Amino acid sequence: MNFPFTEKQIGKKIFLREFKKDVVSDELIWHMDREDRYVKVVSGKGWELQLDNKLPEIMMEGKVYFIPSYTYHRVIKGDTNLIVEIKKC
Repeated sequence: MNFPFTEKQIGKKIFLREFKKDVVSDELIWHMDREDRYVKVVSGKGWELQLDNKLPEIMMEGKVYFIPSYTYHRVIKGDTNLIVEIKKC
C-alpha cells in the first residue's frame, strides 16, 4: 500500500513523518488507528487536523495534538511540507 507520506522510525514507538506540499489532496483520506497517538508538529504552515465530528484545527509548529485510538481523522493539505513526530501509545 502506498501512503501519502514518508516515514522514519526514530525511537521505539516514535516516528518522523513528512507530507509533501504537492501531495494530492484526495490521498489524505479519513482513517483511524489502533493506538492512541501524540502528534507534534515539527514544521509546516497551513495544514489542518480534523477529528471525527469536529471542525478542522490549524496545526501549529511545536504544538502536540492527541488522537485517541479508533477515532476517524484526517489531515488537510497546507502551503509547505508538513513534518510531524508521532508517538504511538
